[in-house]
Amino acid sequence: MPPGRPRRTSFPTISEVAAEAGVGRASAARALGDYGSVSPEMRRKVEEAARRLGYRPNALAWSMSTGVTRTVGVVVGDVSNPFFGAVTRGISDQMHTEEIDCLVASTDEDVVTEAEIIEALVRKQVDGIIVASTAGVDHPVLHLEAARTLGVPVVLVDRVLRRFEAPAVVLDNVAAARAATQLLLDAGHRRIGLVWGPAVGDHPTGPPGDTLSTIGERFEGYRDALAAAGLEVDERLVAPRPATLADAPRATASMLTLDDPPTALVTTESDATLTTLRRLRDHGLRCPEDVSVVAFDDAPWTDLTDPPLSVVRQPAVDMGRHAARILLALMAKTGADTGPDAAEPTGTVVLPADILVRASVAAPRA
Repeated sequence: MPPGRPRRTSFPTISEVAAEAGVGRASAARALGDYGSVSPEMRRKVEEAARRLGYRPNALAWSMSTGVTRTVGVVVGDVSNPFFGAVTRGISDQMHTEEIDCLVASTDEDVVTEAEIIEALVRKQVDGIIVASTAGVDHPVLHLEAARTLGVPVVLVDRVLRRFEAPAVVLDNVAAARAATQLLLDAGHRRIGLVWGPAVGDHPTGPPGDTLSTIGERFEGYRDALAAAGLEVDERLVAPRPATLADAPRATASMLTLDDPPTALVTTESDATLTTLRRLRDHGLRCPEDVSVVAFDDAPWTDLTDPPLSVVRQPAVDMGRHAARILLALMAKTGADTGPDAAEPTGTVVLPADILVRASVAAPRA
């Protein structure tokens, strides 16, 4: 701040920038807003004056005049989950390139909470929403329909919904679960269990009901791999999905205490993996000597365990970036943003996963 100029208690206004530059307020507004006709010399004078005064655009006033807030909502099950954290990072990185802010919220996999969050984001007039919906694949999602009816574009990530057609970015869950199960079959295992994390909806061996699309697809891949090996699904080896994380230990322990327990396990996400490792320890079982494990999600700790875990590595950051680019294209179409030109996105983008083979898989004990 130049000597003698008093310390400010508020941001400078366009009128003050205009006075500092020696131009009219309308000319300063055109130069700072990058619209209308402004000579290069006048633009230079206004920008220099703005820098001297520390001028910052009033985002609230700008959004009120344009109807655009340059913010988007990002709604996931649990942002502290490494998978959702990586998805959110991908979204945030992509939006940052367009100078768009993200409002992030966790639903705790509760559809009522999700509906409340979506309603709040719409009230805040976000320009678009990316959501990993906790609603089951066949569940009605009136809150998402309402948002779109009000002109807020919606993109799905990680999960799809049959009763809400929207662009989506997901993993090829069937192929990923099939490959994870095949890795264990190739090692000689025939009694392979499936362990879920906190559940939503019905048991996958029963009617589809409100099951998450990821749950149904991973079960399908597991079942297909067994069928190709001439094996049927033993429902005792598909741990009853717990209603809450607190119920998960009992669900996993029920399999391990069978007279003919599984010699290998596929876990469907990070919470399920942690529960499985704890239950193996509690039962005095070693991995992979007693039970081999292949886990979904390459969480940062999976290569630090003893032994390091073989995992399905999901392209979570790329999923987020893809979803963000699709939303930017939708926003551009509706006039909510000046992002990259693109045709209106439709359909579902399906990304492949990698299998990282580490030391948690071995041949079953005789």
